[in-house]
Amino acid sequence: MKENSEASRRGFIKKLATTAAAVTAGSGLLAADKHSFHYLKQKYNQYGPNNQVNIALIGAGGMGTQDAIVALQVPGVKLVAVCDLYDGRLKEAKTRWGADIYTTKIYKEILNRKDIDAVIIATPDHWHQQISVDAMHAGKHVYCEKPMVHSVAEGPAVIKAQKETGKIFQVGSQGVSSLGNEKAHELLKSGAIGELNYAEGFWARRAPVEVWQYPIPDDASAQTVDWETYVSNTQKRPYDSKRFFRWRNYTDYGTGMAGDLFVHLFSSLHFITGSMGPNKIYASGGLRYWNDGREVPDVLLGTFDYGKTVSHPAFNLSLRCNFVDGTSGTTYLKLVGSEGSMDITWDSVTLKRNKVIASDDPFYLEKMRKAGQTDSGRKHILPPEEITFNAEKGYLGGPYDHMNNWITAIRTNGKVTEDAVFGYRAAAPALLCNDSYYKNTPMFWDPEKMKVAK
Repeated sequence: MKENSEASRRGFIKKLATTAAAVTAGSGLLAADKHSFHYLKQKYNQYGPNNQVNIALIGAGGMGTQDAIVALQVPGVKLVAVCDLYDGRLKEAKTRWGADIYTTKIYKEILNRKDIDAVIIATPDHWHQQISVDAMHAGKHVYCEKPMVHSVAEGPAVIKAQKETGKIFQVGSQGVSSLGNEKAHELLKSGAIGELNYAEGFWARRAPVEVWQYPIPDDASAQTVDWETYVSNTQKRPYDSKRFFRWRNYTDYGTGMAGDLFVHLFSSLHFITGSMGPNKIYASGGLRYWNDGREVPDVLLGTFDYGKTVSHPAFNLSLRCNFVDGTSGTTYLKLVGSEGSMDITWDSVTLKRNKVIASDDPFYLEKMRKAGQTDSGRKHILPPEEITFNAEKGYLGGPYDHMNNWITAIRTNGKVTEDAVFGYRAAAPALLCNDSYYKNTPMFWDPEKMKVAK
């Protein structure tokens, strides 16, 4: 492993040496008083006049509406139908996208339409599995919001449906297809940070809407919401506007911080490293501030052990989420290796390499001589080495890349970045994080066989 890592490191330095910012490997990678900036570019495939893709939206809340807006930016995509259980969203869909948009509260009516090629599923999490399976068996391609499933037990059914039907299925962790993730994958593979040993991610939020205190419409009632359908696959309860419009706060429908935010970081990490997932999961946290009836914590910490595989060395992952945060900001993903680190967002990567510190101290030099290590060259203290890769101006962003990846795969019968297997391997450790929190015990997972381990 060390020999391969050293070879990769030398290859990386050799590549950088061809740029104006790079100098010889022995003198550091960058000029002493400057950072180096590079721009990331994205190319998109053109579509032909006969390649129109008709889509429908199932679940027209905030995320679903945004997904549809992004999808319509892809040339040759047409939205023909919208499904939601709340009257107000169906009315809004017609206002936003035209009176000829077909609207319904019954998702199977969408699946029965012959003029629909694909569906975006952006319902609360507890409906993801059933609608995904039904949609693929109805001959529809699927873009399903993350997490792919509401519980670990639901994953195999979605994988099975994708294999049986051959439909294009993409999980909506939007950053996976981004330029930032692509560059980070390339840099890690080239040996830019040496051998990976640690990774971390942190989400910080404070504003009410950001922490899921979503607005509840004035006309929300049992007459304008199809509550019976909403709870038909979970515990039956009397109508509750909070449980419908602020569903992420309740375990019957949502998957808490881990399912909403940790899963993004798992998806990016697995794409960048080629990992299938962790072996051991442990979580702790608590409800510290938002005492609004929610059933999920507003501070959550997760630690994860990744074993050595053919794709990567053993490493540890730390994830944090704080909904009571006032100062610290968000760290999307940091990878730390034996020779440097990378700070990764969907739009940029900042590569930092270790300082090379040597000494002219006679005592140090004598110790080196006695150890049989000599260097006749003059010693220097080198500055930190840092390179930032930014997306070029006009970049349409990770969500567009991810949606475009799905649409392109539909047109070409190609492959997506985040299929059902990938999506399950990202969702499972997030869901097991919840299990660990509520059970107050570590959870063990076999990422290759995709099974809970003992």
